Amino acid sequence: MNKDQVKGTAEKMKGKVNEAVGRATDNPAREVKGDLQQGAGQARKNVGDMKEAAKDVEKDTKRHH
Repeated sequence: MNKDQVKGTAEKMKGKVNEAVGRATDNPAREVKGDLQQGAGQARKNVGDMKEAAKDVEKDTKRHH
């Protein structure tokens, strides 16, 4: 697991909290902020996932040569 995956997951969790708090307090702006945070967190996690996949491919390529 790399730092992008960790930070992305953390950002998604913060977004879920903000969304829930916004919904519970009838604060649409906070709800939207939570949605945006979740999207940004997922994007960062996806970048981390791609980096990990690239490392795996590189290791496999070196192993077979």
